[in-house]
Amino acid sequence: MKKLPLVMALGMTMVTGSVFAADQGHGTVTFKGEIIDAPCSITADSVDQTVDLGQISSSALKAGGTSSPKSFSIKLEDCTFTTEQSVTATFTGKAAAFDSTSSVLALSGTASGAGVVITDDGSNKIKLGEASTSYVINANQTDAELLFAAYVQGATDNTAYPIVAGDFTSVANFTLAYQ
Repeated sequence: MKKLPLVMALGMTMVTGSVFAADQGHGTVTFKGEIIDAPCSITADSVDQTVDLGQISSSALKAGGTSSPKSFSIKLEDCTFTTEQSVTATFTGKAAAFDSTSSVLALSGTASGAGVVITDDGSNKIKLGEASTSYVINANQTDAELLFAAYVQGATDNTAYPIVAGDFTSVANFTLAYQ
């Protein structure tokens, strides 16, 4: 008879334990994306990316000076080409006030007197709103990587546009075009 209360107590503990274990944390998973009419998909890590340009000395930017370039890329996957194709990237964004060439992105934040320059894999500046040099994708190539770099460039006229230290962001949108 002494075994029956012990078995019942053990059974109740197991039932109670399983009730408490039913929700030991919960959350939501949201899936997002976009279907595009293009011969390649853009990888998820390339669609929205951040390039850390680091901490740059204001003295390095005086009189049009630049920081060291930081590489980034746009990766393509699931390409379906039967013949050689080429692709260009066009970057758009707000140009820096001191830039008459439309090659320097404006900064947002507390820093000022500088902007961000985007270059292709040959270190050629890419003007905002204009297509980059072409990147060739060979027939039957399923993946490709478009290589770029970015750096910070100071204004050449530091009297009109003084270099001011602080945090900054700069945003460029890109569009791909296949030929």
